[in-house]
Amino acid sequence: MQNVEEIIARDIAYPPDFGSPTSLAMRAGDTLYISGMIAWDAERRIVGRADPREQTRQALENMRKILRAAGADFDRIMKITFYLTDIRDKAAVWDERKALFGDSRPASTLVEVSHLVDPLALLEIDAVAYLGPR
Repeated sequence: MQNVEEIIARDIAYPPDFGSPTSLAMRAGDTLYISGMIAWDAERRIVGRADPREQTRQALENMRKILRAAGADFDRIMKITFYLTDIRDKAAVWDERKALFGDSRPASTLVEVSHLVDPLALLEIDAVAYLGPR
């Protein structure tokens, strides 16, 4: 495929030895597909253990680093999906989403899932961003 590239940000958002067989992000033309982000720090430890608000902030910060590696920021997000292990955490997640996006309202989905890759993770967030002309 033409115009397809991996956005290399493993050493920024996640540790380089993460070991996943996937890319953290792929750009195809003007579209950036960001894999699920959880609240890992650079040492692959969960930030905000048992705190959905803090985990949301950290996962979004990891996503921001990937966006910046692609030359973008959150104003370019067109679709964002939140996966929660407990739907009762949605108010905290929505509060953080509102604080981040303000009046910008990308398409969003929020679903409850039974497990995530790290048993201490309360949520995972993936997104699609547009990188073309404004």
